[in-house]
Amino acid sequence: MRFDLSADQEFFRETTAKFLAEFAPVDELRRRRDDPVGFDRDYWKRGAELGWTSLLVSEAGGGGSISGESVVDLTLIAHEFGHAAAPGPLMTTNVVASALSDAGVHPDVVAGLVAGTSLASWCIGEAPPNDRLGSITFDIRVDGSEVVLNGVKRPVESAGEAEHFLVTGRTGDGVTQVLVPRATAGVSVEQMGTVDLTRRFSVVRFDEVRVPATCVVGEVGGAAAQVERQVQLALVILNAESVGAVQRAFDMTVEWAFDRYSFGRPLASYQALKHRFADMKAWLEAAHAISDAAAAAVQARTPDARELVSIAKAFIGHYGAELVHDCVQMHGGIGVTFEHDLHLFVRRLTVDRALLGTPAEHRQRIADIVEEGAHQ
Repeated sequence: MRFDLSADQEFFRETTAKFLAEFAPVDELRRRRDDPVGFDRDYWKRGAELGWTSLLVSEAGGGGSISGESVVDLTLIAHEFGHAAAPGPLMTTNVVASALSDAGVHPDVVAGLVAGTSLASWCIGEAPPNDRLGSITFDIRVDGSEVVLNGVKRPVESAGEAEHFLVTGRTGDGVTQVLVPRATAGVSVEQMGTVDLTRRFSVVRFDEVRVPATCVVGEVGGAAAQVERQVQLALVILNAESVGAVQRAFDMTVEWAFDRYSFGRPLASYQALKHRFADMKAWLEAAHAISDAAAAAVQARTPDARELVSIAKAFIGHYGAELVHDCVQMHGGIGVTFEHDLHLFVRRLTVDRALLGTPAEHRQRIADIVEEGAHQ
């Protein structure tokens, strides 16, 4: 998380941290393990009142930033979400709100998202074998004054609670996005399993779903640039959240190492563990730095933003996983128990690592970007 926060940004971050500590403590996360929703709608509405859902929306649409850098401001919330393993569809709600606001469409839906009274989910991922990063095969075709959607999207966060789906698909060789009300005929939702205790994901099927052409967000076949922007925003949020989870796991482990004694000495006094902690701290500081750099690039829409978000996702996904599993090992047997809090943050990092591309897929994306640059 950034160290050069303004007083307003620090207050914004602290407010969310205190709110999550009060309304999303670890006991509440455990209690909702089998809850089909994973969070309370009143909790989400109160979070929206704190600014969780409005940062990427224009002022005309009821949004606004804290510092003038809305993407950076949102990473402060995402970091606290990871640090608390907090429930709620932070990433998908903000991505949809941003897409609709940028396109200047469906202001009533945007208003509901900003107020926290409604939810919308982004349907971008697809079922195997089309589940790799950047693979879009979902069919969207134009039929007179309507558009018709056919295909399967997965995983879709909070699909069971969402009132609208922003569906990304393909029309011919182009990319199209459509806002589909969940109540539309032909839409079905089937909940998936997940290791995260509070976030819920589903398979959403669209079987000859027909909606008016006015539901198209942007131009038919012309949404590729907007989708790339949405991917970058989503990755910035996931990266910041992942770093927050890794930071919490690391802090817990350092505290444990000083409190836990072995052969009359604290674990932290053993040289082998000191060396391992040094590696972990180096990975963690690098994760903070690359996450912040990517967020700044996406905020400024710099040419290297696409590459930086993938570098961050690959690095944090790889070394974050190494770090949290080292935390589990250093805790010993208690680290693999459900009663200990550590697994909450391991679970959050594990899911975030897989969403919108694994580290291997992002390394491939980086290679593709470098190759594209070499041929320009």
